[in-house]
Amino acid sequence: MKLIADRPYADPYNAARKLIEIASTIEPVQDGRLYIENVNAPFLAAGGSPAEYSAGLKAAIANGWLLLHESGTYVRFTYAGAELFA
Repeated sequence: MKLIADRPYADPYNAARKLIEIASTIEPVQDGRLYIENVNAPFLAAGGSPAEYSAGLKAAIANGWLLLHESGTYVRFTYAGAELFA
């Protein structure tokens, strides 16, 4: 008997891909920046956890798909990230 449900975003790479997918649907606030909370809420609504969101964000940055703004409240697509869902 399995007591723990499968977590589709437990793998940071899968979480990062979902974050990029969500971010691609969000309107930037200015000069290509996306308010990070506009990505967070849909990710959590899609069944992700805060820990999975954090790991996914770190993976997206490490893979060069997103750049984190120095304030920590915005992200911006890199060329590689924009090409994932173009």
